[in-house]
Amino acid sequence: MRDAAGFAGRVASAFIDSKLTQLLILGSLLVGLFAVVATPREEEPQIVVPFADIFVEMPGASAKEVEERISIPMEKKLREIPGVEYVYSISQPGASVAIVRFYVGEDEERSMVKLLDKLRANFDLIPPGASQPLIKPRSIDDVPILALTLWSDSVDPFTLRRIAAELDEQVKAVPDVAETRLIGGLRRQLRVTLDRDRLAGFGMAPSAVLAALGESNRELRVGRFAVDNREYLVDAGAFLAGPEELGRVVVGVSRGGPVHLRDVASLDDGPEEPREYVLMEPGRGATEREVAGAARGRAYPAVTLSVAKRKGTNAVVIAERVLAKVEALRGSLVPGTVHLAVTRNYGETAREKSNELLKHLLLATLSVTVLIALFLGIRASLVVLVAIPVTLALTLFLYYLYGYTLNRVTLFALIFSIGILVDDAIVVVKTSPGTSTSLRTTAARARPWRWRRWTRLATRPSSPPLPSSPRSCPWPSSAGSWAHTCARSRSVRRWPCSSRSSSPSSCRRGPQFGSSGRRTVTRKRRRTGPPASTGASWGRSSPTGSGARSSSAR
Repeated sequence: MRDAAGFAGRVASAFIDSKLTQLLILGSLLVGLFAVVATPREEEPQIVVPFADIFVEMPGASAKEVEERISIPMEKKLREIPGVEYVYSISQPGASVAIVRFYVGEDEERSMVKLLDKLRANFDLIPPGASQPLIKPRSIDDVPILALTLWSDSVDPFTLRRIAAELDEQVKAVPDVAETRLIGGLRRQLRVTLDRDRLAGFGMAPSAVLAALGESNRELRVGRFAVDNREYLVDAGAFLAGPEELGRVVVGVSRGGPVHLRDVASLDDGPEEPREYVLMEPGRGATEREVAGAARGRAYPAVTLSVAKRKGTNAVVIAERVLAKVEALRGSLVPGTVHLAVTRNYGETAREKSNELLKHLLLATLSVTVLIALFLGIRASLVVLVAIPVTLALTLFLYYLYGYTLNRVTLFALIFSIGILVDDAIVVVKTSPGTSTSLRTTAARARPWRWRRWTRLATRPSSPPLPSSPRSCPWPSSAGSWAHTCARSRSVRRWPCSSRSSSPSSCRRGPQFGSSGRRTVTRKRRRTGPPASTGASWGRSSPTGSGARSSSAR
């Protein structure tokens, strides 16, 4: 039976007979449950597409000159790197930006190393007046998973920016936060406005003032000395901290005396000139806590803080940690007059989509089990009900071991694989010895009544293997042995023949056959008489032996 079952049947039989099968099933389900809880969840899949931005500056050059002297030669060199798929460039007055994209699946670190080596090997080709290339790698993890918008109807954009900057410092301390960015608001700026008449009176040029400011706003290590077994470090200079220190900077000498910056320029400590505008308008879906008395349908100044995560970390957990940190800072760092709205939360959407797909995965498993139970029986459905969850649990555990994440693509793939798992489980059911007999019995019960009435008699324990059809029924070689197993599905047919006859041709046609040779059957009496020796169909008598004695079947 094992050889006839095939490889799948032998494997199934080994697990059926093993006493460790229940423990293996329980252990598989437990590790699968652990993988569902511990595997990081994301909304988008981790597609490895290495690409980088390359910035080169050339002050004073036109866009045409930048294109001919920087962009085109750099494109030619970048296309020589193995694994590069596309190279784009943007030329503008005074600067060039090149975008390099590698093939999908290329190793990110190796791609960046090859890019850096290629650029360093061609530094001698940089034209005079151009800066060295600045490389900024990009990845899918640079996309923010969380966006917090601070807005107010009574606070100006300059104050909002300062509050958001303080909040930014606190959010960076949360584990697994990779990059944060502030969008909107007005930064603090010390503006120096030179007075042309005063500069002319002191005999100074604006370039001299600019050079003096650059030299004053720095701090350098100038030396060290040791005293009493202690070493002291000597630093010279300091960074400018406010408008008072900036005004005391000496920018030149005139008539034997120092000229301070406040003597030739006006100083202004305040917000910068607006470069972008970020506004927040409460919509109909905003809660009363988010609005807090502000008028709906009106735009207010706002500042957005975006948060990105590290590669391979759980977006759901990081978003929850950041939100908990921000809630703890309400009222202390974030005043009550400043409203906080969550304008993007990929952690919440990733959790909702993952839970929804896991629920559909469970529903698909139960639906397939019910269909198998209706068409193949309870036993086959139980095999499918055990095989699918165990296989999916082990697959999720392998996801966790290999560093994959749970996202909509991986979970959709698991849902689509249920069909393959069901086919494998059905193959195992059909190749198992005990199950195949049950399936044949179920199929036999579905046959018509006229075919089943010949299969009612049970086979004796000592009966030989049954032939597949009456035509293949063997005839006894010795006289007197006239009990033949010539029926289907384990029934016994006995053919009455002459006690002295040793061939089918001498068997008498039974009383249930008419003169035409066709069988007339009643429900209380079974057909008697052997099949024809050659060329006759089932139910016809032999052409010989018309005067022989007839006997009824036992």
